[in-house]
Amino acid sequence: MPIAVLLVDDAEVVRRMVRTALRLRGGFEVVGEAGSGADAVQLAESLQPDIVVLDLGLPDLAGREVFTRIRRHSPGSRVVVFTGMEGSDHGWVTGQVDGYVGKDADLQYLVDLLETLGQPPATEATFDLPHELTSVAAARRLVAQQVTDWHAEQLLDDAVLVVSELATNAITHADSPCRVRLSLTPGTFRIDVIDAGSGTPEPQLTDLTAEHGRGLGMVAAVAAAWGIEALPGEGKVVWAELKRPVDGYQA
Repeated sequence: MPIAVLLVDDAEVVRRMVRTALRLRGGFEVVGEAGSGADAVQLAESLQPDIVVLDLGLPDLAGREVFTRIRRHSPGSRVVVFTGMEGSDHGWVTGQVDGYVGKDADLQYLVDLLETLGQPPATEATFDLPHELTSVAAARRLVAQQVTDWHAEQLLDDAVLVVSELATNAITHADSPCRVRLSLTPGTFRIDVIDAGSGTPEPQLTDLTAEHGRGLGMVAAVAAAWGIEALPGEGKVVWAELKRPVDGYQA
C-alpha cells in the first residue's frame, strides 16, 4: 500500500514541489492538500493519513495549535514539520513531532524521512541470551522495552512474568543458552523461548509454600494458550500467547 500523505502549506508552489518529489520517488499517495490550519485539521480528521507534512507558518492558526488539533483528530498520523520558520515554538515542536526539516534542506532528505516513517513497524523481535543467571533479568528488561515500543502496555506485567518463567526454565533446568522470539498480531502477543536442552518442562501441582516448580502453572494462568514443540535434533520451543484487547493493536 502506498504511504498516504497530507500536504499542509499556504504556498501552492511548495506543495507542488513536494508532491512532484513524492511522485518521482514512488510509493506515496498525496491524499489531500491544505493551505490553512483549519483545512488541515479537517482533512486530517476525514482522511486519517499516514503522514502529515506541516508548515508552521500558516495564515490562520499558530503552528502549535494546528499540530495539537491534528494529533487530537488523527492520532495515528505521523507529523513531519517542513518549514522555513524559526520562532519561539521551534524547541517545543521539535520535541513533539516525528520529524523536523527546514525548507533550506535538500528536498530528498525530506522524502527519505517520509519513506522511513511510512514503513510499517516491525512485528517480530528476537534476541539471544547466554547461559547465565543474569539472562533472566535481561529477558525481562528486553521484553518490557519491546512491549512499550509496540504500544502494548496493557500486557506488560503478564509478558514480563511469562518470559521470566520461560527463560528461567531454559537457563536453569534445560542448562542451555536460549533465544527469545516475540511476535505481534492484532489479537495476540506471542513469546517463544528456544533452548538446546533435552526433556520438556511439566506443570507441577500447585504448592503455595514451594520455592520452585510453580512457573508453568503461572504461565498457564495468564496465557490464552501455551505449549512445547520439539525441534529437529535437540532442543525445543516453549511458547505462550497473551490475548490482546480488541482496541489494543497499534503497531
